[in-house]
Amino acid sequence: MEIKIRQWIVSVMLLGALVMGGCAQQQTTSPPANLPTEPPLTTQVPDALSNLPRLEGTATVQMIIKDRPVTLEVDGTNAPITAGNFVDLVQRGVYDGTMFHRVVREPEPFVVQGGDPQSQDPNFSGNLGTGSFIDPQTGRERYIPLEIKPQGAESPLYGQTFPEARMSQPPALQHERGAVAMARSQAPNSASSQFYFALSDLEFLDGNYAVFGKVTEGMDVVDSIQEGDRIQSARVVDGLENLRLNGQ
Repeated sequence: MEIKIRQWIVSVMLLGALVMGGCAQQQTTSPPANLPTEPPLTTQVPDALSNLPRLEGTATVQMIIKDRPVTLEVDGTNAPITAGNFVDLVQRGVYDGTMFHRVVREPEPFVVQGGDPQSQDPNFSGNLGTGSFIDPQTGRERYIPLEIKPQGAESPLYGQTFPEARMSQPPALQHERGAVAMARSQAPNSASSQFYFALSDLEFLDGNYAVFGKVTEGMDVVDSIQEGDRIQSARVVDGLENLRLNGQ
């Protein structure tokens, strides 16, 4: 019992470190205006989201961090919108020069988080972890829905965590060491560009945050990342033909 209580306390502490920094500035985070706060339970992509990038299949992304390569397999089969958003941002150069602003290894290895576009500016003096990708075509932040596919299901669940939807089966993509997933605020549909690497198996996050890929090479580089390190470059090296834009 003592071990279980300790694990629960550690999980709560670490979970608080994962949420996007915007929550630290305001008690409640407003959800994106173009997405409902509590969308209906559905495994179909809502029509309102059809204009978001989608990845049909897989893609390979290579990041250069600390002059060394980290290779990611991005899974659009199980997380088409989340993976498509990430690949599109990589292709746009959004991650080039961004900082890893949150690294949590104590009391246990947890996550390395980055992807805030504000961190590209070395003179930025605000709170990192509060930024999102601003679509130059609309001039507005682009947000994506929480997207988690239940194991054995044909389509993902959108807009709800597994506990909220009372899902009993595990997700198809889980928080194993090396998993890549989207950070978000307390609002389910608030992920944009920030992502994190799982430094260990994090089962308590399964069904609550959207995993969309994994590190296939260079996990030793991820393990060495310190707060303030930057992504020197990020490139799609395979599978770009699987990216679909503007509903096409």
